[in-house]
Parts: sequence; C-alpha cells; structure tokens
Amino acid sequence: MMLRQQRVVIENITPQLHCGAYFIKRVVGESVTVYADVIGDGHDIIQAELQYKHSSEKSFVTARMEHLGDDVHRVSFKVLKQGFYIYRISAWVDHAQNWQHGIEAKLKDNQHVNSELLDGVQHLETLSSKISTADKKYINDLIESFQSEDLYEKAVKHAVSERLHKLFVEYPNRVLANTSDDLKVYVDRLKANFSTWYEFFPRSSSPVNGKHGTFNDCERLLPKIAGMGFDVLYFPPIHPIGEANRKGKNNTTNAQEGDSGVPWAIGSKLGGHKEIHPELGTEEDLKSLIKKAKELDLEIALDLAFQAAPDHPYITSNPEWFRKRPDGTMQYAENPPKKYQDIVNFYFETPAFKELWSELLAVTLKWVGLGVQIFRVDNPHTKPYYFWNWLITEVKKKHPDVLFLAEAFSRPKVMQQLAKQGFSQSYTYFTWRVYKHEIIEYMLELTQTEMKEYYRPNFWPNTPDINPYHLQGANEAMHIARYALAATLCGNIGIYGPVFEYMISDAMPGKEEYLNSEKYEVKFWDWSIKNKLTLIITRLNQARKNHEALQQTNNIRFCNIENHQLIAFYKWNEDKSDEVLVIINLDSHYSQRGMLQLPIGDLSINIEQGATMHDLVTDNSYLWYDEWNFVELHPALPFHLFHIKN
Repeated sequence: MMLRQQRVVIENITPQLHCGAYFIKRVVGESVTVYADVIGDGHDIIQAELQYKHSSEKSFVTARMEHLGDDVHRVSFKVLKQGFYIYRISAWVDHAQNWQHGIEAKLKDNQHVNSELLDGVQHLETLSSKISTADKKYINDLIESFQSEDLYEKAVKHAVSERLHKLFVEYPNRVLANTSDDLKVYVDRLKANFSTWYEFFPRSSSPVNGKHGTFNDCERLLPKIAGMGFDVLYFPPIHPIGEANRKGKNNTTNAQEGDSGVPWAIGSKLGGHKEIHPELGTEEDLKSLIKKAKELDLEIALDLAFQAAPDHPYITSNPEWFRKRPDGTMQYAENPPKKYQDIVNFYFETPAFKELWSELLAVTLKWVGLGVQIFRVDNPHTKPYYFWNWLITEVKKKHPDVLFLAEAFSRPKVMQQLAKQGFSQSYTYFTWRVYKHEIIEYMLELTQTEMKEYYRPNFWPNTPDINPYHLQGANEAMHIARYALAATLCGNIGIYGPVFEYMISDAMPGKEEYLNSEKYEVKFWDWSIKNKLTLIITRLNQARKNHEALQQTNNIRFCNIENHQLIAFYKWNEDKSDEVLVIINLDSHYSQRGMLQLPIGDLSINIEQGATMHDLVTDNSYLWYDEWNFVELHPALPFHLFHIKN
C-alpha cells in the first residue's frame, strides 16, 4: 500500500456515478448539493471544502462544507453555463482552530496559557503571510502580545476572539490536505429538463385528402401547435423510403401500388440518411420550416434511425457495414415476435467500424448544420453503448445545445445505461403505469434514487408504436387524466399529436398497436378540430410555461389521500418561490372523493394564515386553513392543478 501521511479520510461522496465512471447531469442555473463522509483520527477539528470549476476555467472556486454531524459534510454550488464542471473535495486537520479551541477550554478552566500563546505564534505567522494589509497589522500586533507576558490579558482576549476565528476560517492552512478524485457534472440548456413535444408525420400535413404533405404544409400548422403550448415539434424520419420489401397498410408484407411505406425503412435509389424524401420538399424548405418554427418558440426535432432499407445506397457502396448470412442474404431486423422485413441493421462488429461510426456522425452533423438541435433516437439500445457515448460527445464538443432523446422501451438497466452514456432525455415506463401504487413507486424510483442524478425522463401517454390497452376505446376522461398526469409529474412530456388529441384508439386485436396505423399510410387530418381535450392540453401547457415547479421532475412529494383512485402530490421549484398541488382522479367513469393531507411541514406558507388554492385550469380559488381537506373530482374534469399562495 502506498504510504500516505494525510490524517483525513474522504469517502461516500454523493452525487457520483460508479466512482466517477459516468457524469451526473444538471441544466443551467441548477444546484449540485454534495455530501461526503470526512473522517479524522482523534478529536481534532476537521475542515472540508468543495473545489469546483467549469472545464474551460483554470482556477477552482472553493466553498467550505457544513458539518452536519456524524462526520457528514455538505455544500451546494450552482452551475451557470453549459458544458462540463469538475468538482472534488479537499479536507484537512485544522491545527489553528484546534489551537484556538484548546486555549478557550483552558481559559474557562482558569488555567494559565502563556505557553499555549507562544505555541499559537506559528499559526499567526502563517496567517500573516496570507491575509490582506488591513488585517496584517492586527495579526502582527497579536504576535507581539502573544510573546510578551506584560500583554497577557490583551493576548488571551484576542486569542479567543471571533475576529481571529473568522480569519482562521477564511485563510486556512491546508497542511497535509487530502483531496478526492475529480468528479464531473454535465450541464445542458434548460430544454433538457423542460420540454413539451408534439409528434406528427409531415407527410400527413396536406390540407387536401389523398395528397402527400410537404414541409410547406407543415408551416401552416405551426401556429396551431405553438398555440397549444408545445415547444418541440418532432418528425419521424424524413428520408427516402425503401422500395424493396416495402410494407403495406396495417403492416402487411405485400405493399400495393401507391402504398407509402414505413419512414423508418430508410434509403432507396433516391438517397439515404443525408437526403430528404422528395415529396416532402428540399433542404431549403426544411430550413425555412425550422426558421419559422423558431419564430414561434418551436424547435424541430428529427429522428435518428440508424438502420437501412434493403435498397439503401449504403448496401452497394459499403457492403462491409452489413452482415450477410451463409446463403448470401441479409437478415432483416426482428424484435420477436415483431418482424421488420423492410429493414436491415448495420453490423457494428464490422472490421470497418471506424468508417461506419464516422459516417453516422456525419449524418448527424448534416442535420445539425441545417439547424436541427434535438434528435429523437430510434432504438438506441440495439446499437453499442460506447458508440453512443462517442457520437454524443463528438457532437456536443462543438454543438452543446444539441439534445438526444433515447427511444428505448427495454430492460431498466439497459435504459439507465443509455442515459449514463450521455443521452439527454429518455423514454419511460409511464406509458404503462396506470394504477396509483404503480405511479408512485415509479416516480419514487426516478426521483429518490441515484437515477435522479442522470436519468431525465420524458413521459408519453402514447406513441405511433404504442397504443396502450388503457387508451383503447377509452373515454375523454381517461385521455384528460393521462395527459394531466404526464404534464404535472414530469418536466419533459410528449404526445403522438392528432391521434391523441382526437382520441383515436382503434387497435389491432390483442395488441398495443393502432389499427390503420399512420406508420404504414399517409393520413388526412382535419387540423381545425378543437375539443375539450385540446383546450385542457393548452391550459396545462400554459401552466407548465408559467410555473417553475412544473418545469422539473425531482422536487415532488406524494400526499396522503384516503382513496386509492385519487392521487395527489406537491411540487416546488428550487427556492420554493413556486409551489403547486396536483390531485387527479384515476377513475374515468365515476366521481371520487377523499380527505387530503397537506404536507404543511414542507410548504413555505403558514397554513394557519390560510392557503389560497388557485386552480390554474378553471381559474377557481379555494381557501384552506387545515392540514386535512376534503376534495371531490368528477370525470368531466378529473383533476385540480392548484397554485399555492397566501
């Protein structure tokens, strides 16, 4: 074992992931609260400090840690710009404070401390070499008094003074300090924590039934989507669609003439991942759409689907990127029992992997260069984790604003690993969490475990791939409740737009898949339709924009309520200047009532002075004076979203 003279042990630093193998995550303006066990031998006073800096800075900022007892120390720091921050802990035996503490104890015991004063001169001399001119004269005078028996009374008075104590704290002598290994936090822009996604197929944007939509048609829809309060407009793949093995309506393996195919089957004689489907428009059309969306505070998110149709140009130009079976054919993609005859996968074990990786990075940067800063990544769990770490890192070196959403409905540790490797946001199991105990258990896992440090969830009630059983044939109340849950539980949310807002839920028998799915055919939507659900979605999205408590996920506490069909939770922003209470009826058919217990110990207001509960959707207000309060919710409007104020 290496010889170490330090007397302080630093361990159990949190937050950190796997001893610093992965970085934790924050967004600009958030705090990182660091805890550590700092243990010294004997009874000496121990000091610990946090040292942190942005990776672009040369010098560390220091912040003294607070001792909470039982050798636990704590401190917080704010991250103010994007990119990596480095943080570490340093700790030492504080000999100067030990000396001051000892002399104070002896004086209380009426002991003569002339020898101790002489011993203290060394600490004063060290202090004198560090402090400013204003305090230097004070310290030099003390040194003289410590060395003179005639000035004993003056010396002992100042030896235990608060002024001297503050100088010892401000200018410590870090002799034999022990310093931990460096840890990292990656800081994203705010949209990594708070985003409201709307998904639709641009080919279904035409105002004319039976006609393929274009990017220009999509521009017409921007005011509607922005007006509903969405800030991300996500398109499935916009590239040429393969003709070989093209799928027909309802996933039939024999496409009929005129069938449009699946957008995720990328590549044909018209081009591949770097080209746009010609019926959608041109690159200039896309750039125009991105620009006009930005004017409405909307960002266009594109799909990264690293897979190919059997007639993709890569098949010919780079056959080494694909694996052939012994009979010379290529295995199409599968996720048993699902079969994707129109798609073949890249062979990431190819000896030419460097060229493959470089090309996929070039694909990503092509769209970044056109103004795209958000990507939803299709099936990332079917590609190597280290590939994603490399690609995301390379993109963010020059484009830190770019965000990546991992579309992986897989095993928990697989989804967690993708987040650790750098994905900005992640799909979740929310889509299938229906009952009260399931929702609470899942939220506690996301917000009260290590996952809160790196896994940013994105809650989707539905997707083009998932028509969950509880929405199949569901009434309006169920759709409202599911959106209200997503919008208030999580900072990041999304819907597969027209299908959800128009409550289309016909399903393939026995499957969580849409009947007549838009994945396989161009649809015509009456985009002018407004209903109660679209109104409530709009008001919920507006509340999210106006209230910081709803723009994050982790600050949440579930409340006691005496009914298993009612779920209630309290949320707050970092400084508790914004607090909300949410109550949702999970029963889409019957009214539910119960007594709700307010978390009065957590609220910033005094409940005895009255709490105004202002419903942000209905604009009604109620005055509560008690810890326990009666609530009743009818399926017609199955939730309360209360802003809490005096």
